[in-house]
Amino acid sequence: MKNIDVGESVIGIERYLRKTDHIIRKKGREILKDFNITGPQFIALQWLISDGDLTIGELSQKMKLACSTITDLIDRMEKNELVVRTKDKKDKRVVRIQVLKKGHDVVDKVLDKRRLFLSDKLRNFKEEDKTFLMKSLESLYLAMKGDNQTEEE
Repeated sequence: MKNIDVGESVIGIERYLRKTDHIIRKKGREILKDFNITGPQFIALQWLISDGDLTIGELSQKMKLACSTITDLIDRMEKNELVVRTKDKKDKRVVRIQVLKKGHDVVDKVLDKRRLFLSDKLRNFKEEDKTFLMKSLESLYLAMKGDNQTEEE
């Protein structure tokens, strides 16, 4: 495949986004170990909290994983008292996954630790530089959002 001339700034932006993402994901995995939860379990909790009680099929579509994989994931999360299966109020044949208090607490604590990590790395940034970075990342996110409707929030 031939290299496309996209300019040095785009090459640098892509490189540093990739490297930053790698560091954040690595730190995120370390944080998750402290809470005895896997990455996919954390992502599932985030989807369930943001979108409400979902079925196995709906969660499977959002996470782009097979229903059997999601079923196993939910089984483990249920054993750890993070979620519970409940009957749909309108249609008793439908089973929804509900996040329990412990699941909400784990997500809150993990996000707090991630934010503390980022805050520490940004401690020497001027406030206006942090604001510029946030607005720039938001603009990039909005430009990309239409391309991927199931992005993680």
